Amino acid sequence: MSQFAINLMFVGASFALYIGIAIWARAGSTSEFYAAGRGVHPVTNGMATAADWMSAASFISMAGLIAFTGYDNSSFLMGWTGGYVLLALLLAPYLRKFGKFTVSEFIGDRFYSPTARLVAVVCLIVASTTYVIGQMTGVGVAFGRFLEVSNTTGLLIGACVVFAYAVFGGMKGVTYTQVAQYVVLIMAYTIPAIFISLQLTGNPIPALGLFGDHVASGEPLLQKLDAIVAELGFNEYTTHHADTLNMVLFTLSLMIGTAGLPHVIMRFFTVPRVADARWSAGWALVFIALLYLTAPAVGAMARLNITDMMWPKGTAGEAVSVEQIETEKRYDWMATWKKTGLLDWEDKNGDGKIQYYNDKDADMQAKAAEKGWTGNELTKFNRDILVLANPEIANLPSWVIGLVAAGGLAAALSTAAGLLLAISSAVSHDLIKGSLNPNISEKGELMSARVAMAVAIAVATYLGLNPPGFAAQTVALAFGLAAASIFPALMMGIFSTKVNNTGAVAGMLAGLTVTLIYIFLHKGWFFVAGTNSFTDADPLLGTIKSTSFGAIGAMINFAVAYLVTGMTKPVPQEIRDLVESVRVPKGAGAAQDH
Repeated sequence: MSQFAINLMFVGASFALYIGIAIWARAGSTSEFYAAGRGVHPVTNGMATAADWMSAASFISMAGLIAFTGYDNSSFLMGWTGGYVLLALLLAPYLRKFGKFTVSEFIGDRFYSPTARLVAVVCLIVASTTYVIGQMTGVGVAFGRFLEVSNTTGLLIGACVVFAYAVFGGMKGVTYTQVAQYVVLIMAYTIPAIFISLQLTGNPIPALGLFGDHVASGEPLLQKLDAIVAELGFNEYTTHHADTLNMVLFTLSLMIGTAGLPHVIMRFFTVPRVADARWSAGWALVFIALLYLTAPAVGAMARLNITDMMWPKGTAGEAVSVEQIETEKRYDWMATWKKTGLLDWEDKNGDGKIQYYNDKDADMQAKAAEKGWTGNELTKFNRDILVLANPEIANLPSWVIGLVAAGGLAAALSTAAGLLLAISSAVSHDLIKGSLNPNISEKGELMSARVAMAVAIAVATYLGLNPPGFAAQTVALAFGLAAASIFPALMMGIFSTKVNNTGAVAGMLAGLTVTLIYIFLHKGWFFVAGTNSFTDADPLLGTIKSTSFGAIGAMINFAVAYLVTGMTKPVPQEIRDLVESVRVPKGAGAAQDH
């Protein structure tokens, strides 16, 4: 059976499962559409949350960014996992106790203002739309390779699949679909990692193999990797080279952006009790850890494998020849991925070899001049392909490659569905029912939610054709927007009785506007290529990149909110009592004097 047929079998079976679950769990009411009827078990919800959480950025893109940068990109791991802890401890239980369907509804009621609710809807749509661009980018990459179609065709197919199970199933259908998707994606991520770890280190646990010895050379794997990449003019893999201030702000932006992402927060509205929200968070952390502990090993081992393939006799020997790439079976993956336009090479000096090295490094430029090299000849290696190509690079069995195809698509589609549900809920429940037509029937609201989701899918697909960066980089921008706009409002709404409606609205608008402008200045206005005034290599403010500015935006949000609050009317007493009641555990009595 051909690899294409195997890919079709795995992907087709997984899609049939997702759509079947969506039909079985079809939402029949607004409660089921928005919150799955609030009857989801904590373990089930934890697994669904993990799938919602581990998007194309986590599955497809993160390991690739770590592989080609090393230690400095470990901030993705620290920011995303640390942010989930913040979400679990500081927000999820209190929001569940408040008892509303959406984040915007909480903000509107807590800040006793339809305007606050409307501004929250705008913030949510901006952050979620940016996020879903990254997911659709991942969908295009995965479909482009494994179904051997173009990225554009892949996006259209993925959009149709999401439409089929998200529009009709709502939160109820998405929840149980995401449980199936988690099982698929975690198997697809860990099984190849186990194989590769065994090949390189003899250890079946990738996280431990990362710190083990290389089987062939006997030296520590990371030490071997450091030496090889340094010899080729790249930065040592395990050393910190980036700007520390930007790295700290980037990690902070990912953390608080994580805690402010509405599509993840919505998952905690689906459980019966407040205690279940806490248990859901705990289980989700367990399920997330299975992938996040494996990702650093996947990145490092893949980088070593790629380097060894490009220099089969070591860096002191000859580079791989064009003839080897074209005739040897273990290089078949390169020709396959070249068809997608995401991988390319060129024999610039006509010597029949493909020299892979850092042609921007001064020492390597001198060495290249001596040897007659005219530049790095591995001219394109899209970071988003690494995890999907990993089984082929390591020459793993065909069924593993098919499983990874299904896993990559599960990761992208699960989060895309959650994001689209957040967007549709904001439009139908918060905008239409909350502001434009409060008397709309439940049937009308359900229909408007489905129409809103269909429109959101169309917009996300269009924007996904020209993303502003790799999947994880695009997602990082969304986290920054959530950090600057939604997170501060939630924190002040739960833990402060002083911030009033005017302060909250001013803070959200200030944080969102400043962060959005900073992003557009670096990534192009509305992400249109060529309209940017700065780049992340040469940012506007010192070393602060657009992906790191969310932390600054959050500080501006907090500062403006408290400043405006101090100049306007105080919070009504009934709202103060409401905030206090949300923070008090059920059944707690007054302290006794002994």
